[in-house]
Amino acid sequence: MKKERKPMTHRISRRQALKLGAIIVGGAAVAPLAFKGIQLLTYSASQTAIAGPLPWSEANGILASTALPSFPNTNFVVTHPAYGARGDGHSDNTAAFQKAISACSASGGGHVVVPAGTYVTGAIYLKSNVDLHLDPGATLMFSGDAFKYPLVLTRYEGIECMNHSPMIYAYSEKNIALTGSGTLDASGTASWNHGSDRAMVLEPLVADGLLPQQRYVVGRLRSSFVQPYRCDTVLIQGVTLRNPRFWQLHPLCRNVTIDGVTTHHSGSNTDGCDPECCDHVVIKNSTLLAGDDNIALKSGRDADGRRINVPTRNVVIWNNQFEGPWGAISLGSELTGGISDVYAYNNSTIGSGTRYALYVKSNTRRGGFARNVHVDRFHGSGFHGAAVLATMSYSGQTGNFLPDFSGPFNLADFVVDTAPIALNLHGLSDDKAGTFNLSNCTFTHIANPTSIISNVTKVNYTHVTINGKPVQ
Repeated sequence: MKKERKPMTHRISRRQALKLGAIIVGGAAVAPLAFKGIQLLTYSASQTAIAGPLPWSEANGILASTALPSFPNTNFVVTHPAYGARGDGHSDNTAAFQKAISACSASGGGHVVVPAGTYVTGAIYLKSNVDLHLDPGATLMFSGDAFKYPLVLTRYEGIECMNHSPMIYAYSEKNIALTGSGTLDASGTASWNHGSDRAMVLEPLVADGLLPQQRYVVGRLRSSFVQPYRCDTVLIQGVTLRNPRFWQLHPLCRNVTIDGVTTHHSGSNTDGCDPECCDHVVIKNSTLLAGDDNIALKSGRDADGRRINVPTRNVVIWNNQFEGPWGAISLGSELTGGISDVYAYNNSTIGSGTRYALYVKSNTRRGGFARNVHVDRFHGSGFHGAAVLATMSYSGQTGNFLPDFSGPFNLADFVVDTAPIALNLHGLSDDKAGTFNLSNCTFTHIANPTSIISNVTKVNYTHVTINGKPVQ
C-alpha cells in the first residue's frame, strides 16, 4: 500500500542535470574496471575536449560522466497508516521507515517522503531505486538504543570491520538518494557510538589474519553517520547533518554526487566528507563544518588498504565553504590505494578555524600515491598552519612502503590572508615529492614569508606574491 500525493521532481531531466553540474555531452566514453562486483568508470584525458563550467576539460568530463539517480514519480509517505511513522519526538519509527523503504523498492522505486516532524529512529537502510526525502521541518533523531543498529560490514579509518550500522547505510545498492531540506541529528547515539583506539582494537585483528567479517569492534569503535558502501549512483542533496560522533559523509561507491549539504562539528574526528575508494565523485555547493578535515579523500589504510587496493579518483570539488581545525581539502592519510585526478574549483574557508587549505599526508607505513591534483580559485583567511602542507612522515609512523607524491600539484588563483607560512612541503631523502606549480597566487599577512621546502622535485612560481613581494 502507498499514499499518493503530488509527484515530486526527482526524475532527473536534462535541465536538472545541468543544475546539478552534470553536463550532457554526447560521445563521452567510459571503460569498465573491476571493483568487488561493481564497475568503476574512467575518463581519458586523451578524449576530445569537453566544454563546461570548469577550467579543465578533464573535470568537465567527470561532470558529464558521473551518473545521477532517477526515480519514478511515486511517493511513499512514512506517516501513512500502511507504514505508521509518527513525528512526535518519542515514538520509535525504525520499523516504519524500513517498511516504507522496502515497499518503495519492491514496487520499482520512488520517493520515501518524511513530512515535517521529529522522528526517533534507529539505523535506516536504503534500498535500490529509493530516494529518502526529508520535507522542510523534518528531523531524523537517531536513537540511543544500540540494538536498533545491526551489525554490518563497514570501515573504521580505512580498515574493514564489523560494527554497528551507520545511521544511514546501504550496501551494494544502486540508484539511491538522500534528499530534501530536513535534518539528521545523531546526538542521541552518544550513549553507544564511542571508541577511537584503532591501534589497540582493530589493527591487532588485521595482524592476526582475521577476515573483515571476523573483525568485531562493536561498542569499541565509532560508526560513521551516512555511509553508502559499494553502491552505484548515489545522490545526497540539501540535507543538514548535526551532532555527529564520527565521519559524517563517508561514501565508498562510484558515481557519487553531494550537492548543497551542510555538516556540523561536535568533537574530534567528525570529518565533513570522506569519499573512500570512490570513482567519479562530485562535491559541490556545500557548507562543510567539521571537527577535523572538511573533505578528506581516502583509499584504505596500510595492510588492509593494500588488500583492497582500490583508489579514489576522478573527483570534482566545486563551490564549497569549509570551516574546521585541520584541512579544508585533504588527501589522506588513509591513501594506501592511491588518489588521483582531483579537481577543486572556487572553494573557500569561512570563519578562522582552518589549519590548511590543502593538506596531503601519508607515511612509509601507508604508502599509496597522490597524482594529478588541481586546485584553482581558493580563498581563505585566518589559517593556523601552512596554506599548503604536504608530508610523507605523517604521525611519525614508518614502514617499507614509500609514498608516491609525484603529482603534479597545480595550484592557481589562491588568495590567502593570514597564515604562519605559505608552503610547508616535505618529501623524503630517498623519495622526493613531485612538482608543485603555483600561478597567480596572492599570500598576505604571512608571518614567515620564506616557505619551508625539502626533498621536493621542484616548485614553480608564476605571478606569485607573499606579503606583496614576488616569489621567484
